[in-house]
Amino acid sequence: MRVHALVGDLQAAKQAVAAGATVVQLRVKAPTAEVVERGRDFGSLSVTFVVNDDVEAALELGADGVHLGQGDSGAAAARAAGLLLGRSVSTLRQALAADADYLGAGPIWATPSKTDAEPPLGLDGLRAICRAVGTPVVAIGGIDACNAADCIRAGAAGVAVIRAASDPGLRRAVDAALGDR
Repeated sequence: MRVHALVGDLQAAKQAVAAGATVVQLRVKAPTAEVVERGRDFGSLSVTFVVNDDVEAALELGADGVHLGQGDSGAAAARAAGLLLGRSVSTLRQALAADADYLGAGPIWATPSKTDAEPPLGLDGLRAICRAVGTPVVAIGGIDACNAADCIRAGAAGVAVIRAASDPGLRRAVDAALGDR
């Protein structure tokens, strides 16, 4: 869970793994058949493989897990299939109510990667969620090598990134901050 890279294709996934990603999440907003086509070779990566929003695609691809947003269905099917289940949360209330193996909490800061994101939680909001739940929390939103350690010090188990996925400095920052715990 240290570095969760959200990627759209295999090349980006390989770059993220080379930079230290421990999880790759295939994030493709498309019909299941296209998600499956784009994710075919992700199983060959040496990290945890998660599919965004699409339980059917995750199962067809033999993924380790699926990440679902607040409005996404499929949690029961994911649980029944034994998939790792991640859930997006942007409030303490959502975090407390979530049935998940990990929570993607954010955005922590404003981010250009998701234009319809909720207002930023900031480090105080992240800290409140991390203290309130027993589920590992992965911080997301506006995170890079310069601020990732702040998220870890606020209680996050890791960070999720899009723009910084291929920056090896990100993994170094997370590892150093986790060593401080």
